[in-house]
Amino acid sequence: MSDDLNDLYQEVILDHNRNPRNFRALPDANRRAEGDNPLCGDHFTVFLKLDNDIIRDVSFQGAGCAISKASASMMTEHLKGKTVAQARDCFARFQRMLATGETGDEEALGSLCALGGVHKFPMRVKCAILSWHAMLAGLQGEGKVSTEKA
Repeated sequence: MSDDLNDLYQEVILDHNRNPRNFRALPDANRRAEGDNPLCGDHFTVFLKLDNDIIRDVSFQGAGCAISKASASMMTEHLKGKTVAQARDCFARFQRMLATGETGDEEALGSLCALGGVHKFPMRVKCAILSWHAMLAGLQGEGKVSTEKA
């Protein structure tokens, strides 16, 4: 990856950390789940408003490192208007990218590709995927998920 592209991706992550999108409670959410990473202290609640099979709105609240907050912010932007099946597919693509660094279908992931470099830092992968696991838990009607097994 070129230095210019790395710089751009770093700026995208820093912007989402400083100015997170959809960082708010969602009073009319009909699904929600908490995500916790006890090793580093990241903790987020993801709120979802589903209308039949469509994610009409999604937001998050909580605290965490720059990677986890940027990932949650980017996730909320990416998933609005998607079907539950599309959200699950996006999770699988995103998880694969974090594991391998390969973006695959960049059109499908869009700005989420900015987090592709996280794969070089295995301890940070849990930070980047935390809100995504919470989103999946919310879609499945589960209330809480942790990066560590109890």
